[in-house]
Amino acid sequence: MPTTNRKKQEGKDTAVQGTNDSSVVSKASAAAQGYFKDTFIQHFVCKVVRRAPLINRGYYVRWRAVDHCVRRFLQVTESCPKRQILSLGAGFDSLYFRLHAEKALTETVVFEVDFPDVARRKALLIMHNNTLRGMLDEHLPPSAGASHLWSSQYRLLGLDIREESQVKEALSSAGLDWESPTLILSEVVLTYMETNWSDKVIKWAAKLFPQSLFVLYEQIHPCDPFGLIMQEHFRKLNSTLHALRQYPDAAAQRRRFLEKGWDQCVCLDINDFFFGLVPEEERRRIESLEPFDEYEEWHQKCSHYFILTASRGSSLAQALLSAPPVSVSSPVIPSWSQSLLSVKTVSVSVGGLGMASTSVSPGLVLITGGCSREGRRSASQVLYRSPTGWRSWNVEPSADVGVRLYHTVTSCPSGGAVVFGGRSSPLNPIRSVFKVNLDLCDLSENGDAVKLCVEQMHCTGEEPTPRWRHTATVVQHEGQDFLFVFGGKNESKAALGDAHFLRLQQQHWTEIRIEGAAPEARHSHSACSYQGHVLVFGGLDSRGQPLGDMFLLKPTDRGFMWERVKTQPPAVPRYSHSAHVIEEKLVVVGGVWLHSDNVPGVTVIDLDTGISMDFQLDSSAVPWPLMLHSFCCEPTDSEEPELIVIGGGGNCFSFGTHFNLQPVTMALGAALG
Repeated sequence: MPTTNRKKQEGKDTAVQGTNDSSVVSKASAAAQGYFKDTFIQHFVCKVVRRAPLINRGYYVRWRAVDHCVRRFLQVTESCPKRQILSLGAGFDSLYFRLHAEKALTETVVFEVDFPDVARRKALLIMHNNTLRGMLDEHLPPSAGASHLWSSQYRLLGLDIREESQVKEALSSAGLDWESPTLILSEVVLTYMETNWSDKVIKWAAKLFPQSLFVLYEQIHPCDPFGLIMQEHFRKLNSTLHALRQYPDAAAQRRRFLEKGWDQCVCLDINDFFFGLVPEEERRRIESLEPFDEYEEWHQKCSHYFILTASRGSSLAQALLSAPPVSVSSPVIPSWSQSLLSVKTVSVSVGGLGMASTSVSPGLVLITGGCSREGRRSASQVLYRSPTGWRSWNVEPSADVGVRLYHTVTSCPSGGAVVFGGRSSPLNPIRSVFKVNLDLCDLSENGDAVKLCVEQMHCTGEEPTPRWRHTATVVQHEGQDFLFVFGGKNESKAALGDAHFLRLQQQHWTEIRIEGAAPEARHSHSACSYQGHVLVFGGLDSRGQPLGDMFLLKPTDRGFMWERVKTQPPAVPRYSHSAHVIEEKLVVVGGVWLHSDNVPGVTVIDLDTGISMDFQLDSSAVPWPLMLHSFCCEPTDSEEPELIVIGGGGNCFSFGTHFNLQPVTMALGAALG
């Protein structure tokens, strides 16, 4: 290799080695918070640093997926006279020490391979730590070759796994038996190599190990918004994810292994693994460990990683991942239209997450709360459609409505809007209710700000439990206007299914009879008015799984009635979306779903026939990855049907916070025509 290319490759290898240091800190954080039991990982970090709950969950499910496969291998091979675990790019993983402490390594030798510098650092850490060194029985000094540590059940080697001849020689010298049942582990290792090299590793592993199970944990779906941000994160670290280009999804990864010599292969994305192979009791335990409200980023992270098992030899086929239940593995498939809906940016600086919006009048949108790059905020803004385009106006409130995320602001027929619910943190729901009114006369006179009259509502009656991620819609009953509040979540309930009515004029919480089978508890759903009714669609249930059902709240002589509305084909389950009724059609925008290779665009449901159709978006005019969750959405007053989408984005796991930089408009003509 020429000197320049060699130095360039060495630089990339050094960057890849750096991912180990970050990973082990995150694993130590998750273990310290009780996500999994590992008393040894702390010895591989200088200090246990607490990561965000989202990162803890992400590293938990990674640990759980790999551990599941390891346990299955050990179970299937427990009667074998000799078996082996070969960890490629092991880094500072503590697998050997955990299994040894559990006495799970009967007749088993663990071989760990990584770059020489990483292996050398790990060997020094082990030898200078009494706890770790004490786990190495019959310790022998390292040989002059690739071995850095050698004991009866643990061998640590420093070498480049891209070189088959070097690997074969070093492992043979370290005592590896090529004929014995062998588990080969690779956690986010192969994808850092050029694809031709990682393909060779998969191929030589199949050739050299006739009785083996390969376990691979890596990324998929590079081209949707989350995938683009994920790729950019690793590029900035000089650790490009190469395999994504040629093997972008689970099906491609499965074909890859079968074509490279493996007999059988099962590949699951992590949503499938988590909901299909992790018991519900365990999932509930995980959900109880820390306050958590990053569902969108959690599910997107899980849809962009996979766990794969490939087997060689008939005996190891039993150790393959089992297929998840049909309810998890058979998703609803979108009914894509060939028409694309055009998306264009709006040249105003409004962005953030967890905001709420309402159309105060045609071409005038009030936006409240949420958080931006500067943090959580109580400020409000107004978007105003002028003859020359959209403009953004600051708001001068007469009183502070407080910091709120995932609340609602709902326009009232008599004027003004009601701000209800929300949270400042997952442990601090907001109880106060406000009535707000824009001073529209000031809009044409003041180019800097408009006034917002804020009045706290002192409501009587039995108020609802505080909540966020709920919906609030105006309905009429006995000639009076009510704010209908449904669903949501709070610090103690994963999802709420109760319904409440606030009599707006009297500011009194009132009980009104609702007949019929009520929708199950949910949050992050949508609800909108339709001919005196309320349409409720989608959401996330108490188990953390998206819903695709639709219900109609209909007025009756005695109160209201729930009625389920069927769609054909069934709508894809989703949450964190927005919905509006336009021209007798329910227009559902964005959201998060779990299974499709495409992200949600716009789904249109004909309310007369129940027929639904999914439309993808042409976002080529948007110069950043457009993420359609945790956003606001309102119809505009344009001649052609159109929506304006405000805010949205999220914390993309450990890849940094991403906000949609500007509002965008969506042309709906092709979907409604």
